[in-house]
Amino acid sequence: MLENLIQLVKENAGEAIINNPAIPNELNDSAIESTAGSIFDSLKNQFAGGGGTDMITNLLQGDQNAGSSPVTSGVLSDTISGLVSKLGISQEAAAGVVSQILPKVIDSLKSKTNDPNDNSFDFEGIWWAAQ
Repeated sequence: MLENLIQLVKENAGEAIINNPAIPNELNDSAIESTAGSIFDSLKNQFAGGGGTDMITNLLQGDQNAGSSPVTSGVLSDTISGLVSKLGISQEAAAGVVSQILPKVIDSLKSKTNDPNDNSFDFEGIWWAAQ
């Protein structure tokens, strides 16, 4: 599942990572992997925390806007922290990257988990990863 998330981040990395002067080109792959890893870990932690299960279900299977979800807020914070610590970029640069990528990734993740013809992500797979 993490590999699929890395691919999803890579597909949405254009301006936020690849063409971002705050991220040196030699760190592009690390930035993509770190972003995907932080999103994955944050979702796992929210699932494992118990109360996040309903919020994640509402986000991925409901009509909730990704931007207004407490799940997204948690993922945003965790992913910014991950980029700062793993890449050594500034808080502002990391926030810029995450604010550009995260809505696209969450919307794609939501679309893929609800598409019966796409098995790259599923709600149960995220849940099992948290166990």
